[in-house]
Amino acid sequence: MIKAVLFDLDGTFADTAPDLCYAVNLMRKARNLPPVPEEKTRPVTSSGARGLLGAGFGITPAHADFPAMREDFLNLYEANLCRETRLFDGMAALVDKLEARAITWGIVTNKAERFALPLMRLLGYGTRAACIIGGDTTGKMKPHPEPLYAAAKAIGIAPGHCLYVGDDERDIQAGLAAGMKTVAVRYGYLNGSNPDAWGAHAVVESPLAVLNCL
Repeated sequence: MIKAVLFDLDGTFADTAPDLCYAVNLMRKARNLPPVPEEKTRPVTSSGARGLLGAGFGITPAHADFPAMREDFLNLYEANLCRETRLFDGMAALVDKLEARAITWGIVTNKAERFALPLMRLLGYGTRAACIIGGDTTGKMKPHPEPLYAAAKAIGIAPGHCLYVGDDERDIQAGLAAGMKTVAVRYGYLNGSNPDAWGAHAVVESPLAVLNCL
């Protein structure tokens, strides 16, 4: 029996791609470069600074300038955290329905707490989420299952009674490793991958379809 639903944040719970692309383009503007379209950065949004700087500047973490550019990017993003970020269509209704059924819900993301906690507050869900586990909460990041174990402990519900919903293969890998039921969302960023190949218990087209997986 599912007693809790845990969500990935970027690409699953909220569409953060516009503001992350905005930070990339602020960096490009400062370097007298034209903006990149969001269509270029959106697919790699779930890969964080590594993916976004790769899409925006063609560099990898091995590049000598990467550490400084990463810090610049994160500072710019932090200053523009919720300009256009919104919940995906249907997510607010899903949360309402979960709460109406007394089903606990929370967030497990690889996004650092520095961004995840204020973003959830700005979206109006900071106090409604039963837990917000960031990428630096446990010292481990997905696909490691430790963040999901931490979430289960925080909400007092065994992993086997939790459903984890995500838009990246790492989400499904982490959920399966933690012994949770897993749902992949086709509406997310997907990182150029096919969610049907991830081994999730279910793949859904929209947030409200998660109700069919409980």
